[in-house]
Parts: sequence; C-alpha cells; structure tokens
Amino acid sequence: MGKYQVEITGIQTSNLKSLSADEMKQLFIQYQNGDSFARDLLIEGNLKLVLSILKRFSNKTDNLDDLFQIGCVGLIKAIDHFDLSYDVKFSTYAVPMILGEVKRYIRDNNTIRISRSLKDIAYKIYHLKEKYYSIYGIEPSPSFLAEQLGISEFDISNAMIALKDPVSMYEPIYNDGGDTIYLYDQIEDKKSNLNFSNQLAIENAMEDLNTRERHILDERFVMGKSQMEIANELNISQAQVSRLEKKAIQQLKKVLK
Repeated sequence: MGKYQVEITGIQTSNLKSLSADEMKQLFIQYQNGDSFARDLLIEGNLKLVLSILKRFSNKTDNLDDLFQIGCVGLIKAIDHFDLSYDVKFSTYAVPMILGEVKRYIRDNNTIRISRSLKDIAYKIYHLKEKYYSIYGIEPSPSFLAEQLGISEFDISNAMIALKDPVSMYEPIYNDGGDTIYLYDQIEDKKSNLNFSNQLAIENAMEDLNTRERHILDERFVMGKSQMEIANELNISQAQVSRLEKKAIQQLKKVLK
C-alpha cells in the first residue's frame, strides 16, 4: 500500500481491519435500529474500500488525504442509505457513490473551465447513473439517459467527454527499454501544414467580422458556451445568436474556398 498509508484523525489506515459479511449485516441491523455506535464501526470497517478506490486517482492529485476525506463522505452516504433488502453486497452499492463524490471533487477543482450548461448536464447524468446503478446494479444505457433527461445521445456523450480528466502532453505512452515515447510525440503539428497565405487570409477574414460576430465565434468555439448562454450575455434572442454565428461562419468559408 505504501503511499496509501495515510493517517486520518489519528488512525493508521494501513492497520484497519475489514468486516466479514456476517459482521456487516449485524452492524447494519443494529444501526438501522438506532445504534449510532454501529454506524461508526461500519465506517471504520469500510475505510479500506475507500483506499482501494483512491488507487486509480493517485496520478490526478498531489493530496490523497483530501481525496480520502471526500471518499469517506461518499462512504457515509452509502451507509446511511443502504437497505439490506436490496439483496446486493454493500461494496457493490457503495463503490459508485464513493466514486461519484471523488470525481465531483476533482471536476470542481479542475483548472480547466467548462461551460456551466455542460457541467449541469454532466451532473444530472452522474446523479441519474448513480441512482440507476444503486437499484439495478448495472450502468444505464446512453439511450435511457437521453430519454430521461430529454436530450440527445450526442449531448450525453459530449457532456461526459468534456468532463474527462485532462492528460499531460508529457504522459509516457510507450517504452521498450530505450527512449520513452511521450504523448506529444504523437500529436501532429497541423499549424506547420497550413499555407501561410491561408493563415493570413483567415486572420484578415476575422478582422472583417464585426465585434459582435467575433465575440460570438470566440465564445462558441473557444470558450465552448451554448447559444443560449451567449444570448443571455448579449441580451438578445438565441435565434439572433444563431443567425450571427451562421453569417460569420459563411463569411470565413468563402475565404477558405
């Protein structure tokens, strides 16, 4: 376990004991009958489950202590809402809840800005997936999520992809004992393939756009905002934003022909 032997509130987590299935069942019965001490024992007896989940996040943060605390929040939620009549192992029920808390924490503390509308969709997806998994023990299909949330499967995919954790360009992807190949070695420099005159023409075409059109293109394709978000910022209708965006794109296309 090595680096996962962190000390939380005076407890050496590497020395924690695990509970047997019979012990778990008995403690849940006691807790659900009002024994708060049984709840404490359930938490302490499942801390190793939190640690096992954190292994996959070891390269995503410098502070595993924070993630451990967040994971414990998910564990406590799982203990408080677990129903013995589900007829599933507690770990099966708890893992997605712990994962959900940790992933939300990492997303909310990410330095990369994601549009609010995209985040809202992703949060709804995660909540629905957790609820579905806790009931059926399997992941819901994209079509089910799309139907329940009233959006397209493309929007489901787009929201989930947008919130994936970024990968460093210096991430090693292959090593056969010689020189290491990094991710940036596999990225094509498309700028070098652009004709200089085309670059200049595009820049000139952007200058020909009015301030509002340039702003809309920047907000849409650089910042990733929706037309509705931009409409609210500019105090105009979404239809107007759509028309201005289409007009600006058509003007740029003429330059590229």
